[in-house]
Amino acid sequence: MMMTDRPRILLFTGDGKGKTTAALGLALRAAGHGLRVCVIQFIKNDSTVGEIAAAAHVPGVDVVQAGRGFLVAREDDCFADHESAAQACLVRARQIVASGRYAVVILDEVCVAVSCGLIEERLVLECVQHAPADACIVLTGRNATPGLIEAADTATEMRCLKHAFYAGLPAQVGVER
Repeated sequence: MMMTDRPRILLFTGDGKGKTTAALGLALRAAGHGLRVCVIQFIKNDSTVGEIAAAAHVPGVDVVQAGRGFLVAREDDCFADHESAAQACLVRARQIVASGRYAVVILDEVCVAVSCGLIEERLVLECVQHAPADACIVLTGRNATPGLIEAADTATEMRCLKHAFYAGLPAQVGVER
């Protein structure tokens, strides 16, 4: 195995379903090899979703939900709460990344947090730079900025061809929740 002097960075973006799901699959793979994983969710704040319940049964996988849930428009009075939560989450993420405790750190929906102006791209890139060289950092979310894409070693775009939601089907437990 070739070692590098910096962490591996993966990015999952696009308007299609599967960004978080792909990252969680990677978490499961890493845990299967005995590696510690931390999933830090920048936007989500729903403890009833399946990944939270599943992670509780997988040794070495920790999940931190630090968001305020579905984003509101910038003009909404609650936007400042989302901004504060995302900024506090980034501070926590930087501590977790720099600790070296986890082989894999997933910054779930961090691309959304950047593209919506909740946190600065520059600060996310600084956070990633504090990871140990043998770590893997995964960035997920729609609308990845050019700087995040450039920083990634592997960038994948999920493209929506068709989605059940647009046909009026509700989110299904175990699939979207």
